[in-house]
Amino acid sequence: MRLNYHHLYYFWTVARTGHLTRAAESLHISQSALSGQIRKLEESLGYDLFVREGRRLRLSEAGRVAFTYAEEIFRQGEELEALFRTGRQANRETLKVGAVATLSRNFQEGFLRPLLGRKDLELKLQSGSLDDLLRRLSAHRLDLILSNQPVQGDEETPWRSRRIARQSVSVIGPPGSQDAPGFPDILRDRPLILPGPDNNIRQAFDQLCDHHHIHPVIIAEVDDMAMMRLLTRDSGHYAILPPVVVRDELRNGELKDYGALPGVFEEFYAIRIRRQFESPVLRELMAQKAEELLTFSDNQSG
Repeated sequence: MRLNYHHLYYFWTVARTGHLTRAAESLHISQSALSGQIRKLEESLGYDLFVREGRRLRLSEAGRVAFTYAEEIFRQGEELEALFRTGRQANRETLKVGAVATLSRNFQEGFLRPLLGRKDLELKLQSGSLDDLLRRLSAHRLDLILSNQPVQGDEETPWRSRRIARQSVSVIGPPGSQDAPGFPDILRDRPLILPGPDNNIRQAFDQLCDHHHIHPVIIAEVDDMAMMRLLTRDSGHYAILPPVVVRDELRNGELKDYGALPGVFEEFYAIRIRRQFESPVLRELMAQKAEELLTFSDNQSG
């Protein structure tokens, strides 16, 4: 039996939305008719493509493979339409990357640098909470997530976390304090800007302070690294930050790194979903060396 591409299109639409009712509405057919078309496709392939979870649908292992092929088939269909409509072949790959909202913008830019300016690629960047991004990744609406914490995958959520870089966290402050004491005295009785309590850096910092019997004076707790960068640059106070966040300010002398904190690191992870086929562009990104991602060579803000 030959593959029915009409049925495949219905499957692809449901897989992208993860919800039968919404897919039926977008296709302007009844939910029962849509279910029937999906069943016919499953019968022709010999595998169940979805696992039901309440009102939502999750792709099975076979469904993930079928979705990968369907994505390519219908992307090429869109290119064919564009070719006849405009006379030019699109031939552009799309890469969808999500980043945890609190992640350093400098690090994101450094990681994606090899792709910037490529005319054969459309790069789509999204930000959000890790839970929200993982839902998008599971629904195949993202190809990759950049995060500062790993996740554990299983059979139902086949995520893969890989640490792609690690950087010491430093005491960052205004320049000119040549007589500033070293660690741990630099942390005593000095107002500090810190990451929020749920941040991994903050938790490691708190453990370090407990070990050395330091009671830090907290002037601000900030979850967003871009906001921490601005406050550190403009307030004259010291902050606990990965240097990559204030890369430009360190380079031009607006801020100074007063030393790394022992045992406190910021780790950067790439989270993917297990797939039978993976984009060459994604493989190129993942092949980068960690030291290249943390270099002080660009003029972008944190």
